[in-house]
Amino acid sequence: MKVVVATDSFKGSNSSRRVCEAIVSGMKRIYPRADYHIVPIADGGEGTIEAVLEVTSGTMKTIRVTGPLGKNVDARFGLLPGGRAVIEMAEASGLPLVDEQERNPMLSTTYGTGEVIKAALDAGCRELFIGIGGSATNDCGVGMAQALGFSFLDKAGKELPFGGGALSALDRIDASKADPRIADLQVTVACDVNNPLCGPKGASRTYGPQKGATEAMVKELDAALAHCAEIIERDLGPSIAELPGSGAAGGLGGGLVGFLDAELQTGIDAVLSILRFDELVKDADLVLTGEGKLDRQTVFGKVPAGVASWSKKSGPIPVVAVVGDIGEGFEAVYDVGIDAVISTVNKAMPLTEAMARSRELLVETGERVARIMKIGSLLPGE
Repeated sequence: MKVVVATDSFKGSNSSRRVCEAIVSGMKRIYPRADYHIVPIADGGEGTIEAVLEVTSGTMKTIRVTGPLGKNVDARFGLLPGGRAVIEMAEASGLPLVDEQERNPMLSTTYGTGEVIKAALDAGCRELFIGIGGSATNDCGVGMAQALGFSFLDKAGKELPFGGGALSALDRIDASKADPRIADLQVTVACDVNNPLCGPKGASRTYGPQKGATEAMVKELDAALAHCAEIIERDLGPSIAELPGSGAAGGLGGGLVGFLDAELQTGIDAVLSILRFDELVKDADLVLTGEGKLDRQTVFGKVPAGVASWSKKSGPIPVVAVVGDIGEGFEAVYDVGIDAVISTVNKAMPLTEAMARSRELLVETGERVARIMKIGSLLPGE
């Protein structure tokens, strides 16, 4: 019997791997000889590099790059077998890299993210997965593109300085010296927001204030992004202004489409794609997934919903969600491929106790799942 265990972390208590291992430990009490496949999962945000490397036997690389405000920082990325790489833009251009009193999206740049992409190209990668959560920037990915050889020129023919505020002076884009390897590059972007580039729900208005933008800055940045989108469409072709997700990471979502012909996907779909989850789950007899709390929001791009959906693509594989807490509206998950939901909590207890005993409860739940399975195998068919 092949069992795939692919869960998110239980935040505050156990990592994805520890959750998976605990569930398997419990199941082995009943099915000790089953073929278990542990697949720790992240949803494209923080921790995705580590989760992907665990499954793919990849290697972590650290390089020195340009940080959001020009200071050098160390940024990690993962090299995967088959000429692939996994990148988190926050490693090079993230908000935690900038002291709160120094945050200024008028000046911050994604140049360092472009340097990470270039390092992946230098390592022979031709397929990139990029998570774009947690940015400190609002430059439409222009800094990223500058690191890859694109030139962004003002009316005097001078290169624009870093930052979203400079985009209002953009007159033309020169791609003649862009890295030629981009032409053969396949880029998948983990993007869990649908914000367009500009307007009331755009990058500047929605996310600019948390990056240090004043009301006056928001208006200026929004106009600058709209202008940049017009020049991108005129000089390069892609229309990104109204593209859902283009406003993610201060417009980096749109910039990756405009400059690298990237594909925007939900975070979990992008992660499962780079993990080649469809191959991992092939011929599985059972899939177990889970997260700390499962409720009506789970169907909107959370790990259990993604795992269930991808599993069902491979056939009528039963999918069970093991969760710490079952919230309101959880029944919606039955419509996306989850067949049963089982909580680890086996009696009334405070959250602090449940978290402290998380591994113990996960092991017990794994055993309960296996016992229910054994009963099912003894029942007559319909």
